[in-house]
Amino acid sequence: MAAQGLFLDVKPKTPATARRFRMQWTDRVRRATQLGFAAFIVYTSVVHNTAQTDGATASIDALCPFGGLETLWRWIVTGGQYVSKTHLSNLVLGLGLLIGVLIAGGAFCGWVCPFGALQDALNWVRAKLHIREIQVPAKLDRVLRYGRYVVLAMVVIQTITLVKLWFADWDPYRTIFGLGWLFEFNLAEAWLAYAVAIVVIVASLFVERAWCRYACPLGGAISLLGKLSLLRIRRAGDECKSCNICERPCPVKLPVATANTISSDCIGCLACVQTCPRPGALEVQLAPTWLDGIRNLWKRARA
Repeated sequence: MAAQGLFLDVKPKTPATARRFRMQWTDRVRRATQLGFAAFIVYTSVVHNTAQTDGATASIDALCPFGGLETLWRWIVTGGQYVSKTHLSNLVLGLGLLIGVLIAGGAFCGWVCPFGALQDALNWVRAKLHIREIQVPAKLDRVLRYGRYVVLAMVVIQTITLVKLWFADWDPYRTIFGLGWLFEFNLAEAWLAYAVAIVVIVASLFVERAWCRYACPLGGAISLLGKLSLLRIRRAGDECKSCNICERPCPVKLPVATANTISSDCIGCLACVQTCPRPGALEVQLAPTWLDGIRNLWKRARA
């Protein structure tokens, strides 16, 4: 009897308590995963910057899946050559990311990307300091999200044209996590990179995941490919009571409560799913959107 009472005490007593319990553990696992990958990149950067021999250790350039996209064209047209500062590892990581996106959409952005982890940390700092978050109007937000595709196109075109990592000169991820500002600070040559990084950090302190939402070229590529992903978050309209609770924790401010299938801009943090108080209203399903088109064509053909 005592044992039974003990188990009853540790179990969630109400649906709301159970929901909070799920949210807490999902968030903890995600934070731990983000921290692990960020710590690995920082460690790699420290080792690279303190190495006695040039090229003895990998830089974060060689550990970035976006480098695979940047060097892909040159690798194809030259039969195996790479853009400077890229390596076979970039293509391998890029292929791995491609497979991951086709399976789970933007989960890389929410669970792996160190720069995403930094922006989440800045949002936590903002909340702790009670700094008022800037809410971008929905219409303006939709327009600004196209900025990722503009940056993506510029990066690809310039890299192909100049045959070098053009984006590396001002990429805030590389600037911050490459630790050049710590080991080889050079304001005269790297002032633009420092300025961009500072602007992104300040913007992300006031607008949650500002870089991810409006300027990240890798995020743009993931969003485009994510439209083909097998796993998608779906909303069941007959189960949903339009309480809008699911939209509050979304880091990228998606209109979850009104979408049947959540946008490919989703970073897979699962906060909306865990927050939803209605069982079955919001679920991760093996239900790609392209399969809907095939089903509709099949139904029309049989009609």
